[in-house]
Amino acid sequence: MSPPSWLAPAATRLRTGRADRRHLPGHRRDADHTTWSGIMVISERYKETRTESSTVGLGDEYDISDVPHAQRLITSGTFIHGTYWASTSVFGSENTSHGCIGLHDAKGADDKSVDGFKFCDSSMLGDVVVVTNSGKETVYPANGLGGWNLSRAEWQAGQARSAFTG
Repeated sequence: MSPPSWLAPAATRLRTGRADRRHLPGHRRDADHTTWSGIMVISERYKETRTESSTVGLGDEYDISDVPHAQRLITSGTFIHGTYWASTSVFGSENTSHGCIGLHDAKGADDKSVDGFKFCDSSMLGDVVVVTNSGKETVYPANGLGGWNLSRAEWQAGQARSAFTG
């Protein structure tokens, strides 16, 4: 497993867990759709996938059949993924997504020069991603591999078991 990737507040900067410690400009939540805070784990990876707003309770706001470099962070639908449909000016300066974390990318998922490709290429299943100061509460421990969000005391007190069983 790689060291964690960190997402800073507002104009997102993504620090990779690799030795080069590059900062990649990204964007996340708009005012109405904040990104979860907390420690999340990459649990699925796709070169391209379809994202549909209806699967996360947002009606028919979007349906994108070819989202590049998508990596699932939590069960309820937050991904870190490439975003080819946004202007390059939004990355690192504006928050425009519906809760996912977007990185500059190219349609077709084959351009090795873009940040979406670079981040996906340097990540693997099980990598930890930390989102801080997002404006939303910490992701619930049972929403993906979120047990990392329990304190040691909560874990030892058995709260992990109740978090995952209801």
